[in-house]
Amino acid sequence: MFEKLEKVLMPVADRLGKNKVLVAIRDGFLVSTPLIIVGSLFILIANFPIPGWSEFWAKIFGEGWESYLSNVARATFDIISLLAVIGIGYSYSRQIGADRIQGAIVSLVSFVILMPTTIVYEGAKGTETLNAISFSFTGTSGIFLSMIVSILSVRIFNWAYKKGWTIKLPEGVPPAVFNSFAALIPSAIVMFIFFLVRILFELTPYESAHNFIYTVLQAPLMGVGNSLGAQIIYVVSCSVFWFFGINGPAVANSVFSPIFRTLSIENLKAFQAGLALPHIYTGQFVDLFQTFGGGGSTLSLVILMVTVCKSERIKQLGKLSIVPGVFGINEPIIFGLPIVLNPVMIIPFIGVPLINTILSAIAFESGFLPYTNGVEIPWTTPLGFSGYLSTGSLKAALFQVILVVLGCVVYYPFIKILDKNYLKDEQSQTEEDELEDISFDDISLDDI
Repeated sequence: MFEKLEKVLMPVADRLGKNKVLVAIRDGFLVSTPLIIVGSLFILIANFPIPGWSEFWAKIFGEGWESYLSNVARATFDIISLLAVIGIGYSYSRQIGADRIQGAIVSLVSFVILMPTTIVYEGAKGTETLNAISFSFTGTSGIFLSMIVSILSVRIFNWAYKKGWTIKLPEGVPPAVFNSFAALIPSAIVMFIFFLVRILFELTPYESAHNFIYTVLQAPLMGVGNSLGAQIIYVVSCSVFWFFGINGPAVANSVFSPIFRTLSIENLKAFQAGLALPHIYTGQFVDLFQTFGGGGSTLSLVILMVTVCKSERIKQLGKLSIVPGVFGINEPIIFGLPIVLNPVMIIPFIGVPLINTILSAIAFESGFLPYTNGVEIPWTTPLGFSGYLSTGSLKAALFQVILVVLGCVVYYPFIKILDKNYLKDEQSQTEEDELEDISFDDISLDDI
């Protein structure tokens, strides 16, 4: 069975892992991750889940002190599509061997070309028009269009460049000037194509590419991703890929990351505005309530390795892995125990994250736990702290502990089987070593 699964999964993982478009999207979003985390911290400080927090600081800094922190958050979340289009354009240019800076810039310009640049509002003289760009197009609603524009614009730019449609300057010209003129015609071609695309969309009922992509593609995909079924597919696929030695999230996030991030940011904006949080299955749900200690939720396993196992091999590995496990790092367990291709551990390795996902979904759906607030908490944040900071509820922190304890119960019979086998091997090896230490020179006829 494992051989058949490996034959099916390995080619899929290999294709996904080497697909230049998916890799570019994944790496492009990582460019903005540090900014999102910092922006989240500012929002968390402004809305820290402690009674009287806002009133205490208002006495020092005055009413409305939160607005200063909100400005920093707005500089990241309200331009997330711009950050994505630059990051993905840069990353895809690197993947296909194009000029990285030019690829990022031409992606940004193409994205802005498609963007509506007028805002209609009711002023003192009636309905007026302002030449400006709305944050509604640069925020989460533009994420999927940013991905499409980045890939297409870089692809067209590189195609024109490879065709030799460039302005060639004589030798001796500084490289910066040479590269700038070489990119002129390919950039013009890209801009002209997206100019035509803008005109075509203005002739449709959607009026803009942003409205079309959001209505036809992004909203339906978010609806599918914001479901328990999608979460189950995600967490099971991650565990199965890990079982075969493939970094599961690195593969699955190529598809799911844009959806989870969009849902998270929408929760964060609602949290910042003091509105009801709209989504359950955010990136924080994935990172903080599905697995603990890394893929397979192996923090439970490590705790058992240290406390109940007798095999020296397992105990020593557990001691080495407990601290990294607390911070969500479990490669020592994956490859050292090992989990990879270990038929004894496959059931709990898939089952524990699946149980966590279902129970967490029930807890959030039933209202037992408040929805995650969208604050981008690093996935390395320890158990308990992450639950509290992501929801503002101590019940969430306690719930995380309960899930880890339940994981210990599920892992227990399987690790004991492995422990028994390893212990038997260690005892056999000890007996063999003792026999090898016996020297026949020490035996005399008097002893017989």
